[in-house]
Amino acid sequence: MQEKNIKSLSFGCRLNALECEKIKNMIAQHTDTAVIVNTCSVTAEAERQSAQTVRRISRENPNVPIFVTGCGSTRNPNLFEKIPNTIVIPNAQKMDKNQYISGLSQLNSDGEIVKFAHEAPDLSKQFIQIQNGCNHKCTYCVTRLLRGPAVSFPYSDILADARKAVANGFYEIVITGVDSASYAFNAGDKFIFISDVCKMLLHDVPEIQRLRISSLDPASPEIFKIIDLIHNEPRMMPHLHLSMQSGSDTILSAMARRHNADMVRKIVAAGTGITFSWDIICGFPGETDELFNETCDLVREVKPIKIHAFPFSPRPGTVGAVLPNQVPRNISKERVHQITGLSDKNLDAYMATQTGKTVSVLVENKNIGRTPYTR
Repeated sequence: MQEKNIKSLSFGCRLNALECEKIKNMIAQHTDTAVIVNTCSVTAEAERQSAQTVRRISRENPNVPIFVTGCGSTRNPNLFEKIPNTIVIPNAQKMDKNQYISGLSQLNSDGEIVKFAHEAPDLSKQFIQIQNGCNHKCTYCVTRLLRGPAVSFPYSDILADARKAVANGFYEIVITGVDSASYAFNAGDKFIFISDVCKMLLHDVPEIQRLRISSLDPASPEIFKIIDLIHNEPRMMPHLHLSMQSGSDTILSAMARRHNADMVRKIVAAGTGITFSWDIICGFPGETDELFNETCDLVREVKPIKIHAFPFSPRPGTVGAVLPNQVPRNISKERVHQITGLSDKNLDAYMATQTGKTVSVLVENKNIGRTPYTR
């Protein structure tokens, strides 16, 4: 029996990587050889890199079917359809097995993967998707347009995934989704929210040793329930990643975000013993030096230990792309450098407080050990 040779590569969010694994398992019974690329469109650069990589994979592996899906191929399918041996599958159909079977019959490819210089991630934690899509209307975001409205998955499916993860030897489970905080599943007699999912998993799967959430919207009231759970359940990891995007109330309003700086102060004040990390967009239209400094001041005040900062990228079809007072790219990139430097100082200061302490670590490849307080 021929050994399966199905490779996958994802760009962007952790959710893309998780979806790649699901697609691999789904098509393995129908083909021995294929490449799956889950693209990203959150920025123009992510989209460009996705297309560049697919072209290289196609060139290096003639006659190998390449399934291209994700936000990049959904927003701009023409960018990928011209590449030899590719089958473009939009987000709405990416979990439809028949789309892949049909694509294989159209290509009739029987080549072998000659070169694929992309190592599969060797992680000791398992990501579990609890929902997809988003109902909010943030003015910078194209993902919600490409993923569709929010859909919460049944708890029974989430529970099955968690049991499978611990059976496969994973020590940490990470709950993820496009907008995880919006999880609300109608169980008939009641609604189940994300804090309920965490409690139920810890009860129903006692083998779970570490549980965490990949990202949370600061506007969600569920955050305070999650903080209470962290304070009372040692298996709930004491770190929260907030999709902040800015620390300036003026910019947050222009982004159509639903939180403000004071709400974040209250979250941090409630989260005693919890570390925080943020996403920040630098150079959103109208962001003056003074408004950017408001974000920097908040970073100094509440001290997130990690910031994933990136320059604003105007995405076609979004309000942000046509707003006045667009910030020059060089200024946006410089602000990324500045705010990353501030979070690095916060991390150094936090790490200094840990000197001499004994903490549990989750060891990953290359002997990287992650404490409960780091994402």
